[in-house]
Amino acid sequence: SNPLLPLPVLQAAHCQMIKELSACLLGQNLRVDCRYENKTNNPMTYEFSLTKDNRKHVIQSTIGVAENAYRSRSNVTVYKNLVCLHLQSFTTSDEGVYMCELKVTNDYTTNQIKNITVIKDKLEKCAGFSLLIQNTSWLLLLLLSLPLLQAVDFVSL
Repeated sequence: SNPLLPLPVLQAAHCQMIKELSACLLGQNLRVDCRYENKTNNPMTYEFSLTKDNRKHVIQSTIGVAENAYRSRSNVTVYKNLVCLHLQSFTTSDEGVYMCELKVTNDYTTNQIKNITVIKDKLEKCAGFSLLIQNTSWLLLLLLSLPLLQAVDFVSL
């Protein structure tokens, strides 16, 4: 009859896990993908920052205050399980450790944080699919994939 027993169950139910943090180059722009597993519909806040020369620079944030120099060059798009940072005109002076921090309202777990070291020469180009996501709505993607699904079903018959 330990009253503390149900707590871990609650924690598991509200867990917000950052699964992967990746970075790629899209033309001259840097894209940082923060993929997470969402087990709740509670509002989520985020923060992207860059640490270089032992100084932390907040790029985009709904948690703290972003630096103007970075905020004016960047924007964030939020999808179902992905928070995506775009930083325009990425140069070697933007190299460093990028951090994604997520926080869910009324979450029992602490803030989720993941880091990635970004060096311009080592960045890969973003996959073509990501261009689709950026410029096309999910609905259109879904409509485009419907004929394919029907064709597959037809073949399996």
